[in-house]
Order: sequence, then structure tokens, then C-alpha cells
Amino acid sequence: MPGKSKRTTETGSSPARPLTLPRSRRLRLRREFDRVFEVRCSATDDRLKVFAARNELAYCRLGLAVGRQIGGAVVRNRVKRLIREAFRHVQHELPPGMDLVCVARSGGDVTLCELRESLTRLCGVAAKKAQRRAAAD
Repeated sequence: MPGKSKRTTETGSSPARPLTLPRSRRLRLRREFDRVFEVRCSATDDRLKVFAARNELAYCRLGLAVGRQIGGAVVRNRVKRLIREAFRHVQHELPPGMDLVCVARSGGDVTLCELRESLTRLCGVAAKKAQRRAAAD
């Protein structure tokens, strides 16, 4: 129907959460990245290294760091697109109130499915470390 704009899940039973990544959910400033790196709570696998720090918001924010060792500009941009897409899919499963910086460790042969798995697992581990550190302070 033209008047209805609610999104539904594959089963069509209930509204789905939007898979968007608005500007407010991204880390953009150097001081935001530096704050996350200063906390030094991270988790690593062969694809990604995820740094985490608590924020005062009700949602997670994502920052990306993809160095030249990953490949040329085309490869780096593809990896960034894949990480952003993976974050869009898993953002509602992550603990709220976290700033996350994902540092790519491998290049062009990574798939969206692999990144989603890595991101979910690593964000959970890094977030637990950051929460423990915040509770200790």
C-alpha cells in the first residue's frame, strides 16, 4: 500500500529494525578515535582488531581504520564497505553504549559473512573488557 512505510521481517509478522548507519552512529573526529585507542580494550582475530570504549549514548558508534598494507584504494574501500555493512547487520546485537574502532588486518579475500561473525564475536569480547575497566575506575 502506498501509505504504509513500515518495514517487516522476512516472515512479514513484525516490523524490522532499520539497517542504517546514520552519521550519528559513526566516529569521525580524531579525538573520538584517540579516546577509544587510549582505553586500550581490544580483541583480535585474523581479519579484524576491534577497540572498544564506553560512551554515554544508548547506541554503538563505529570507526574504521584500514591501512595501506591492506591493499590499494579499491581494496581498502571495499573492505570499509564490507565492515560498515557487517556493522549494520549486527549493531542491534551489540552491547549498547560502546564506541568501536575496527582495524582491518586482511584484505580483499574477506567476505561479508566472515566479517559479521568476527565483528559480533570481537565486539562482545572488547566491550566486556571495556566495561570491566570502566567499573574498576
